[in-house]
Amino acid sequence: MITLSALGSFALIVGLLTLTPGLDTALILRTAALGHRSRAWGVVLGIQTGTLVWGVLSSLGITALLTASHLAYTILRWVGAAYLVWMGGRMLIPALRRSGSAESAATDAADDAEDASDTGGGFRAGWRRGVVANLLNPKMGAFYVAVLPQFIPAGAPHVATGTLLAGVHIVFASVWAAVLIAFARALRTTLRKPSARRVLDRVTGTVIAALGVRLALGD
Repeated sequence: MITLSALGSFALIVGLLTLTPGLDTALILRTAALGHRSRAWGVVLGIQTGTLVWGVLSSLGITALLTASHLAYTILRWVGAAYLVWMGGRMLIPALRRSGSAESAATDAADDAEDASDTGGGFRAGWRRGVVANLLNPKMGAFYVAVLPQFIPAGAPHVATGTLLAGVHIVFASVWAAVLIAFARALRTTLRKPSARRVLDRVTGTVIAALGVRLALGD
């Protein structure tokens, strides 16, 4: 059985990892800042679904095989990098174009319609984006391969203990996501202005695309 000391040490590691700004933070902040509350929580739960999958796979030793296979790891790395660059480009390119008042009005109308349908499709779309972004990030797999086995005691059931540890990570990440969503929604009125949205999309798109390029370069 895992000790409280080991559980606390793991919680400290994943807590620091959670607080480090990255792809997850960028996706959650942008989605929540635009007023898509249901979609933002979809992104959060999608990311945590991916975290749970990585935890279970690491407990089974499958991710160790992935990181041991140079070809498999390289393929996943390039697919993940391409996805991040594509996602960042979809935000960045339109935001870099000069938009007239008619286009800005159309954008606002589209956002309002999306807010009105803040259930169902909005949540599912967010969940898909979150889970795909997480599962296509081989560094998550590498992190769990490197860290998780150190906290599973000899003789303990690997899947149950690994799932417990992944659950600790999920709890920390979900609490932090709630803070991010509350912060973004407090600034919702300001951030939904056309000029502010373009700045937000430029920053978020650049960050996500840069993460994709960095992943492709293997840094």
